[in-house]
Amino acid sequence: MSTYHTVEAQIRASLLGLAVGDALGVPVEFESRARRKLDPVVTMRAYGTHNQPAGTWSDDASLTFCLAESLCHGYDLSDLSRRFINWYDHGYWTAHGVMFDVGITTREAIQRLKAAPDVLAAGRTDEYSNGNGALMRILPLAFSQPDALLQVRFQLIQEVSALTHGHIRSAVACLLYLEIAAHLQAGLSPANAYERLCQEAPSKLYELQIPAHEADKFELVLSGRLADVPQTAINSSGYVLHTLEAALWCLLRHETYAETVLAAVNLGDDTDTTGAVAGGLAGLSYGEAAIPAEWLQVLVRRSDIEDLSHRLALVVQR
Repeated sequence: MSTYHTVEAQIRASLLGLAVGDALGVPVEFESRARRKLDPVVTMRAYGTHNQPAGTWSDDASLTFCLAESLCHGYDLSDLSRRFINWYDHGYWTAHGVMFDVGITTREAIQRLKAAPDVLAAGRTDEYSNGNGALMRILPLAFSQPDALLQVRFQLIQEVSALTHGHIRSAVACLLYLEIAAHLQAGLSPANAYERLCQEAPSKLYELQIPAHEADKFELVLSGRLADVPQTAINSSGYVLHTLEAALWCLLRHETYAETVLAAVNLGDDTDTTGAVAGGLAGLSYGEAAIPAEWLQVLVRRSDIEDLSHRLALVVQR
């Protein structure tokens, strides 16, 4: 298989995997883990929390596709900002033409993007604005400038994150997520990708001059023992650190795409985002063929996602 087709296959698998994970979680978003234990999600459901048809994805996939679409035209934060606004106001890159779900921090940032000429000032920088809204949409950056220097890659991550989430913690979470993605792209198994992350990330955070008190927040992620902790130690709230921990925990504890995303959704609470963040990595790891066909068949706008994947692959292979 040529390098081009390999890259396109990886992009397709990651974007489809993310959208499917998101869609599995949409009908049960905000429901508790206890509820999921009584009534676990085992396949695509319809309606539920947001009253959407089966296969409907939410803001997680929408904003991921906005980033991918923007990257098809080159790296341009102003363009990305306009796409976010178009999504919020006009339903651009939504499943059914209407935006039905948005995080508080993201909504407030998009309002500032409308008014602020400096797009990098839109995302709040306080510690309490560390929701998962940047992490959930960052995956397309895995395919943009992968060979750039660490400092350059982190600057891009910080900038893309800062459109909605300006705190360093969100940027570091996105960096670690994309480091795992890079190892999966290189053909490593989830376990080996995680081992490499734990070996290499501490020195990279030091090189990037991440404050020690911030690097310490990622102790569990980088401990090498994340897969060994019990489910009770894994939170599935909308906090960026919880989402990163939960998604990686599901990836490391399971051996198929389906098992990974169902585990993520059945953690409860922020089900669509945990499903999306885990699903993007699981798609990248196991490939499109591992995503159950019956889930792909009902995935809304599947052909549009596949077309977007093709166009992004053309650009990143130039």
